[in-house]
Amino acid sequence: MAAAYGQVPPSTTTQMDANGEEKMKTKVDYFNLPCPIPYEEIQREAFMSLKPELFEGLRFDFTKGLNQKFALSHSVAMGPTELPSQSSETIKIPTAHYEFGANFIDPRLMLVGRVLTDGRLNARLKCDLTDKLTLKGNAQLTSEPDMSHGMATFDYKGSDYRAQFQVGNGALFGASYIQSVTPHLSLGGEVFWTGQHRKSGVGVASRYNTDKMVATAQVASTGIVALSFVQKVSEKVSLATDFIYNYLSKEVTSSVGYDYILRQCRLRGKIDSNGCTSAFLEERLNMGLNFILSAEVDHRKKDYKFGFGLTVGE
Repeated sequence: MAAAYGQVPPSTTTQMDANGEEKMKTKVDYFNLPCPIPYEEIQREAFMSLKPELFEGLRFDFTKGLNQKFALSHSVAMGPTELPSQSSETIKIPTAHYEFGANFIDPRLMLVGRVLTDGRLNARLKCDLTDKLTLKGNAQLTSEPDMSHGMATFDYKGSDYRAQFQVGNGALFGASYIQSVTPHLSLGGEVFWTGQHRKSGVGVASRYNTDKMVATAQVASTGIVALSFVQKVSEKVSLATDFIYNYLSKEVTSSVGYDYILRQCRLRGKIDSNGCTSAFLEERLNMGLNFILSAEVDHRKKDYKFGFGLTVGE
């Protein structure tokens, strides 16, 4: 009928997929690209899989919600602490501390505070000033000289880019920018200046992600070259690897690990080129009750760390 009226139907481009079926090839709309994740979090999938919060000794965490927005937390930790030593032998001393915390969580405001028995005070802030501009802050106050620090970050979220500006004590200034160039590829860069130490640096990074994998690369003038790759094998299993090279000190470290999520538990583990093997297990025993196991063996230093804990409350 279209030919009878002198009209030609629009041509379509098709291609064959792996199953031999035809599928439509859609064009990329470069004016409607997704917003990338912040520059400082481009390796978050690899970080979550390869660097869990390992600990040694006993840990007990209790969180009690007073209402929908406010909650109190109590934490007790007992275990050895490593002391810096010039010899190859690891020196540990027994330590214990109690931590009291308060959390206020609102859709546009988050306040987190922690006070430890050794005199340290930690605080974190996240506030949505507008729909696109967010203020983040963290600080630590301690009685030790020159050990207190604070930093504020302004995060602006555009349609297909993100920009951050950081300012901290010690005349620390930093800025980063990351831009989506395709639906799966984003490129970015950063600069920083520390007035207290009279040092500056620049860095560039790239991130390529799909539904099944995430690959990242970072290079900085401080001498660090970092590569990471995460492959999602299934809905429950992910494999991850990273490679870190310091071209100033000529040091190289690489690791490979796994992240296995079951219905009631999550198991993560890794092994690196320094001969260190670790595993971290989180098992949900009941509603609001989690059991944690942490283990790390350093074959080169002939040292091991083992810890277990309980988390009560959500």
